[in-house]
Amino acid sequence: MKDLLSVADLSRDRLLSLFTLAADLKHGWKTGRRLAPLAGRSLALIFEKPSLRTRVTFEVGIVQLGGRAVYLSGGEIGLGTRETVPDVARNLSRWVDGIAARVFSHATVQGLARHATIPVVNGLSDFEHPCQALADYFTLWERGVDLGSMRLAWIGDGNNVCHSVLLAGALVGASMVVACPPGYEPDAGVQATVRKLGGRLEITTDARAAATGADVLYTDVWISMGQEAEREQRREAFSRYQVPAGPPRRGDHRRRAGRPALDRARAVGEPAARAEGRDLRAAGRLARRCLT
Repeated sequence: MKDLLSVADLSRDRLLSLFTLAADLKHGWKTGRRLAPLAGRSLALIFEKPSLRTRVTFEVGIVQLGGRAVYLSGGEIGLGTRETVPDVARNLSRWVDGIAARVFSHATVQGLARHATIPVVNGLSDFEHPCQALADYFTLWERGVDLGSMRLAWIGDGNNVCHSVLLAGALVGASMVVACPPGYEPDAGVQATVRKLGGRLEITTDARAAATGADVLYTDVWISMGQEAEREQRREAFSRYQVPAGPPRRGDHRRRAGRPALDRARAVGEPAARAEGRDLRAAGRLARRCLT
């Protein structure tokens, strides 16, 4: 396996071996056993879409493993305009040891992988977000959740993150239900792949029914970059698909991939900084309760 473009590129055994390796590296870092398996290696970070978490975690991660990161914004390289995707892939293959790409179109990351002779990792595309899904499943695995017997409820848009979460769930044997408004279901091809992998998947429009009996609640932003023109339509569609930030019971696992509350606050005129601060405080309380 050269590239990671989709969670479906992995097998169950390889996914679990990644978790074991990540846990070992994490424990080693915390206890002072800091290995440098990527010493002398470099990773190109192609970011058509800006990010806080994805950029920092990739960049810090490669440094902690002994390597170096080279950040390339879409404007710097003119991906697909001044420089074609095949040319970018072929040139970077001569200079660096790997490519992580956060792009608008999944076709872009597929093109990079097709023409590069070095590994290409999908840091986000409009079709999947495999690294985020893997990191979240790793957190559940690390906390001792039995992935094969858990029920995961996705509340909201059946988008790129949802696709990766469902595919990962199929690999580990989880039972999954997606609650979304009509017209926002996960891609039919992804649903077929999930079931082909042996995944147990249900699609519903009833968020309350989906959350009932769930071990894990997962949601995402209502409006992603590039969907600004759909803002009002999406706010109306997803107003009933929210994961509350109230105090969880011990053992609850809730994942907020984005901050719909911030969008709602802006809609009614609440200052963004105050809304964001409220969300961060709630997230902090939630994290402390879940991890104790």
